[in-house]
Amino acid sequence: MNQPANSSSQAGNPLLNQASQWLEQNNLSSLTPALKNVSNQAVARFNRLSTTQKLVGGALLAVGAIYLSRRGSGGKASQGSSQAATLNELLYFVNDRIEGYQRAVDESTDPELSGYYKQLVSQSQQFANELNQALRQQGGEQQSSTTLKGKLYRNWMDVKAAITGTDEKAILGSNVYGEEWAIKAYEDALGDNTLTGSIRQAVERQYSTSKKTYDRLKKLEAKQE
Repeated sequence: MNQPANSSSQAGNPLLNQASQWLEQNNLSSLTPALKNVSNQAVARFNRLSTTQKLVGGALLAVGAIYLSRRGSGGKASQGSSQAATLNELLYFVNDRIEGYQRAVDESTDPELSGYYKQLVSQSQQFANELNQALRQQGGEQQSSTTLKGKLYRNWMDVKAAITGTDEKAILGSNVYGEEWAIKAYEDALGDNTLTGSIRQAVERQYSTSKKTYDRLKKLEAKQE
């Protein structure tokens, strides 16, 4: 007769279960053997972790597996993609930016910071609208999805907050991380040399604004020390 699972071994399972579901939904069968091996190793390592480690290290292992699977399943760089494909990829990260700052609005109890986060939600929505308009001009469809890595990261933050709680410093730290992520996405989009003309100029403007936002967030974070 099977024994019930130990409660401590279940502590971080929702995260890993969601990671597995997202992999399946995004055609796990198409992954290379090497990438499948990465995912299997993440699960094995997760099962060897303590409860606390499962909540932090285990989630990060799952993030790594998800990210590698997505990057390895046919990204824009490997396909020498068109402007539409580059815009489509960038929009995943801009939509992550919207979700991240909306989360900050919901969690922050500081009126000044909450007001700033609302501005960043609006700014990110404007970015997405501009990119989607350009995408449609290139024959693409509106992109409103977020990255798998972003989904998993936000779920990990939910679990972490349930245990340790949230404070303004933690919220700012999450925003700084998210903005670093957005900056890297803009650099990738500009670096693959598919964007030209007014579309490239729009992305460059957004990139510049993202860097300014990052600098301000870092200064706000420093004040929380």
